[in-house]
Amino acid sequence: MHFREGDLIETADGVIFDVKGLVHPPSRVIAFPRFIPTLEGTRRRKKSRYGKVYSLSDRFKFLLQNIPKLVVHDPVFDETLCIVPTANIKKHYKPSQKLKELRSSKETRDLQGKALQFAASLKKAADIPWKSIGISGSLLVGLQTSTSDIDPVIYGIENCRKAYSALQEILKKNDSKFRSYTRKELQVLFDFRSKDTLMSFEDFVKIESRKAFQGKFMETDYFVRFVKEWPEITEKYGDVCYDNSGYAKIKATIADASEALFTPCSYQTRDVEVIEGPKFKTIQEIVSFRGRFCEQAVEGEAVVAQGKVEKVTNTRRCCEYYRLIIGNKPSDYMILSEK
Repeated sequence: MHFREGDLIETADGVIFDVKGLVHPPSRVIAFPRFIPTLEGTRRRKKSRYGKVYSLSDRFKFLLQNIPKLVVHDPVFDETLCIVPTANIKKHYKPSQKLKELRSSKETRDLQGKALQFAASLKKAADIPWKSIGISGSLLVGLQTSTSDIDPVIYGIENCRKAYSALQEILKKNDSKFRSYTRKELQVLFDFRSKDTLMSFEDFVKIESRKAFQGKFMETDYFVRFVKEWPEITEKYGDVCYDNSGYAKIKATIADASEALFTPCSYQTRDVEVIEGPKFKTIQEIVSFRGRFCEQAVEGEAVVAQGKVEKVTNTRRCCEYYRLIIGNKPSDYMILSEK
């Protein structure tokens, strides 16, 4: 069984988790609780009520109180994670399968209809195949509300780049269905994200206002995630080991942002200066497993970033280097800076 970013899984006790990353331990999946069965929940599916958990801290709190055995320190990632045994999985929700169901359904109303129209519009504009598109988020598991977002997923490096370029062009043309966020709408987004990502509003606007993978479609929020196809994912669990090496704030210039679009995203760095924290050897890249840090900067731009430093040991390539990983703590961030 293969699990990747954008997929959701449901365990026997009804908890629904969103899968994180592309590399997982044998017979286990790195995933965090997203929708939790509760009598006080505002989301309904058949006879069950669900609540949604947003922040990473709230997810860990739920796990420690209800399913502590899933909180495990992984020796390869050197990180405390939520790891779900595949034997506990009752259902595996795949975005591409959900879109296939929507396309064959005769009744696609409300959010379902919008999601299908979004996918069809982007497919045509980007000239990509249907099989390269999926629908994730609450719609994937039937727990959407009237205020839910559209959460498309695009698969494959070439398809992702074509889709993002198409979105950029669509937004430039002031398409009647697609539009960028207004400053007021960015304020709402900032208020939500600032709970677990440190950044000023002006820094936030400077970065987020130029991202084409998020905005409004027919006045419903959308957020597109870009994920590599299976043949393009070369790393296997254990090929690379990560050692926690402290916490630091750095200033750097982006040397290569070709992997910035995908989740997980990465930025190759140069001219790195450690502003705070232990003085490590050159930090070669900035990495995040969170979609909000995709397309955060482009090649040649200077950034200031704060996060956990990891020593990366690649056993296949026989090399070692350091990287900065952002998005695990509310104090983590990456903003543009003057050179």
